[in-house]
Amino acid sequence: MIDLLTALALVLVIEGAFMALFPHRLRQVLAMLDQISPDHLRLGGLAAAAMGVLFVWLLRG
Repeated sequence: MIDLLTALALVLVIEGAFMALFPHRLRQVLAMLDQISPDHLRLGGLAAAAMGVLFVWLLRG
């Protein structure tokens, strides 16, 4: 459980750093996301989740 909370905290750190350091670029990326179809976003999300599971499996193996 501690590992999950640590991972969530690190996500907040990384997202917060991007928002603080690159606010204008973040707005541009969000605008670009609006132009991508939901199916492509879903596929990208599934690919990212699969890569995350693979990395955790390799690191924690």
